[in-house]
Amino acid sequence: MSVTGSNRFERRRSQTRQALVHAAREILAESGDTSTSIRTIAERADVGFGSFYNHFTCKPDLFDAAVADALEEYAEAIDDRLHGVDDPVERLAGSMRLSARMAGSRPDIMRILCHSGLGRLCAGPGLAPRAKRDMEQGMAAGRFTAVDPVLALAALNGSLLALLQLWFTQPQADSDQAASRVVEMLLHLLGLSADEARDLARRPLPGTSS
Repeated sequence: MSVTGSNRFERRRSQTRQALVHAAREILAESGDTSTSIRTIAERADVGFGSFYNHFTCKPDLFDAAVADALEEYAEAIDDRLHGVDDPVERLAGSMRLSARMAGSRPDIMRILCHSGLGRLCAGPGLAPRAKRDMEQGMAAGRFTAVDPVLALAALNGSLLALLQLWFTQPQADSDQAASRVVEMLLHLLGLSADEARDLARRPLPGTSS
């Protein structure tokens, strides 16, 4: 096979895999139903049934890839908004508040987070390692008290899931206000003074006036 032919083959292979991942993401965002048949997934992706096994050994592999893909896109969007923010505590507060806003701007991704559950959110790719980094840097700088970063991360992610559930079940709720209050409470529990926690939780987000 020529170099051009090889490149074309790899490009098509990549496109097929991405189509399957995209189809799985749609299913996770709509219902979270991972019992959907492989044939249904392939039809939604507009690829041949046999193509599935050229990329994944089973459905759990595909849905794991779909969740990882969504979490990484989510984390990159947060990174982009927080570019230039060096304070790990401000990054941590900003990521929580921006996540609440994404329930409105990117409900597909945030519904995948809700359907994925706490374990996958804490241990998977995407925002979890970034939040853990910010937590550890905040502790090293003496901004946070010496708490187990894994437990702290679980508390942060559990609070985020609760906020998302509030948004999706009560869309009339003020997500910005709710997120600010939760962030203020969490920062105070992690060791910041009440005044500093309040300031960081209500400070204008990068790129906005509020």
